[in-house]
Amino acid sequence: MKHPSNRDFFAYWDERRGYGRAPDRSDIEPAAVRELLGDIFVLSCDVEAGFPFRMAGTRLCALLGGDVKSQSFPAQFAPQSRGEIEEIVTIVCEEMLPAIAGIRAPSSDGSTAHFELLLLPFNARAHEPISLTGLLAPFGQVQGPLGPLEIVSWRYMHRPPERMVPRALRKLALARGLMVYEGLR
Repeated sequence: MKHPSNRDFFAYWDERRGYGRAPDRSDIEPAAVRELLGDIFVLSCDVEAGFPFRMAGTRLCALLGGDVKSQSFPAQFAPQSRGEIEEIVTIVCEEMLPAIAGIRAPSSDGSTAHFELLLLPFNARAHEPISLTGLLAPFGQVQGPLGPLEIVSWRYMHRPPERMVPRALRKLALARGLMVYEGLR
């Protein structure tokens, strides 16, 4: 991750998930990420509805040209990037893998604005809609509204593997002095 806002939000999300695959939506406290709220959003993982926004921060809404609640997330992207972003969001929802993407978009002054998009899953719970959260962080000052977003690069973030400790021989004492030595097969 290149953007400090995404690093901060990911660190908070990672802390809240602990040893699980993802935190529950109720585990994320808005007050803890107060300075990032303008760029944070929540999407419903509803493919047929086009992954609609459930909530979007004020700065993000300004960049996208107005309130985006209930609008399709992939519809904010250029036609050549829509299939790709739908696939990325689907993997984040179904496989519960965080994703990071480089994004560019034409800004209102004619220049190209660059962003880093972070997508983080929430734990699926019974009787609750599946959702994910994310943050669209701009590099530099950006004047909205933006043109369609375009994916430049992306990757999934796998949890680092647990450190392997060499397997040592262990003695297991069983009934009446019987000793079992566990070793490598």
